[in-house]
Amino acid sequence: MNKPATGTMLGHPKGLFLLFGTEMWERMSYYGMRGIFVLYLVAFASNFGWDMSYFGIDPTSPTAADDYSKALQSNALGILGTYAMLVYITPVIGGWVADNYWGQRKSIIVGGVLMMLGQFALGTPHDMIKGLEVTFLWLGLGLMIVGNGFFKPNISTMVGDLYEDGDKRRDAAFTIFYMGINLGSILGYMVVGTIGEKVDYQYGFLAAGVGMLAGVILQLAMSNKYLGDIGVEPSAKQQSGDEIASNKPLTPEERDRVKVILIMSFFTIVFWAGFEQAAGSMNLFAKYKTDLVFFGWEMPASWLQSVNPLFIIIMAPMFAALWLRMGEAEPNSPKKFALGMFFLGLGFVSMVGAALQIGDDPNLKAHVIWLVMAYIFHTMGELCLSPIGLSMVSKLAPLKYSSLLMGVWFLFSGLGNKAAAEIGKLVGEAGPLSTFGGVAIMAFIAGIILWLMSDKLVDWMHGAEDSHPQDLDGRLEEEMAVTGTHEGMQEERTK
Repeated sequence: MNKPATGTMLGHPKGLFLLFGTEMWERMSYYGMRGIFVLYLVAFASNFGWDMSYFGIDPTSPTAADDYSKALQSNALGILGTYAMLVYITPVIGGWVADNYWGQRKSIIVGGVLMMLGQFALGTPHDMIKGLEVTFLWLGLGLMIVGNGFFKPNISTMVGDLYEDGDKRRDAAFTIFYMGINLGSILGYMVVGTIGEKVDYQYGFLAAGVGMLAGVILQLAMSNKYLGDIGVEPSAKQQSGDEIASNKPLTPEERDRVKVILIMSFFTIVFWAGFEQAAGSMNLFAKYKTDLVFFGWEMPASWLQSVNPLFIIIMAPMFAALWLRMGEAEPNSPKKFALGMFFLGLGFVSMVGAALQIGDDPNLKAHVIWLVMAYIFHTMGELCLSPIGLSMVSKLAPLKYSSLLMGVWFLFSGLGNKAAAEIGKLVGEAGPLSTFGGVAIMAFIAGIILWLMSDKLVDWMHGAEDSHPQDLDGRLEEEMAVTGTHEGMQEERTK
């Protein structure tokens, strides 16, 4: 067990608040970029050479302008989807490098610097790089994808290393840490979103890069003092032959548990395919189809995405208390995931309301309350699936396949993000009413199927379902852990 430097704050090691701050700035950078990225791609299409001829559109066609707008948005969503998918996959590699070669601290710094450079590449004024705009776009995205792979899987594991096994403060520590993630995302949407939409999108990326720089400086300046030797050495552990026999076949119980992981992974694709419309089709709908003017001032569309982290902070304690109060009547984990699907569907019913309000009239705009309600329902759905995620994989995966199945979970989460982009493209092709209505139906059907399968899935878990915390602090951490599930983070709460 590594030992952190001495010193506490609010009953926790000071290193916790260092990690809180580092992660907050990194998430400010990531979500700020995410909030304006598709809007930037559409607004600067001409700089990238994406004119009508690029998409094979005849400019003399009476529908050329409409076709071009749809093509631009579809193209932007496709790029966002590929980026989001790779962001979930690279942590598998980054975590392995940290565990076996670099250690977590070095990986975090390298990852942070790469992401900072990626933001600065996106923010480089086009006047300075004429003819290289597309190159800098791919360079920026590539740096952020690789940097994220080194950063994301390592910082959360260091939180667990601050505490001895069995330390009752650990649940509260992860709750505090997840609070930093949500505060960072709110800050990103508000600051980067405002600068991007009100001043210049590229200035927004530069602001996101400065946020990442702040996180790197914070880590470099204070890690030795407040983290001691935690994360310095690679943490790979050699498992003895008593723990793993690589040629030993899986037991029937282990096979059942693997089936649960694979089935839940599939439903994860469905959930994130709907949920991640937030950065894509719903963001574009907010920008171009929603009335965001209040008392003569137009609110940045990216601000609406801050509803999710804000309501996670507000509603997580409510859900934690609800599950604890229900006692024996508490739904099992698969049923909670099914409830999450139903809430996701309700969110898209709200989006159907927005689409019905504007109809086919290009001059009408939907009321913002439709989108706010959609985001609130989606947040409720996200909180319902909190027991499903990386913690479930760590409980159910056979030891010798734990890394492989963790990678499978990351892969399926990434596929969900890519599927979100493909679904988002349908808004331009089939229209928002058909697309949002179709996603709602898909979510309801998936929820019904999962509800009907839930008891069988619990049987296949062979007791792992029974290991929920029985105190409010533990339940609150479990609810806030939905942030870690969404982020694709690894938690080492038990060693």
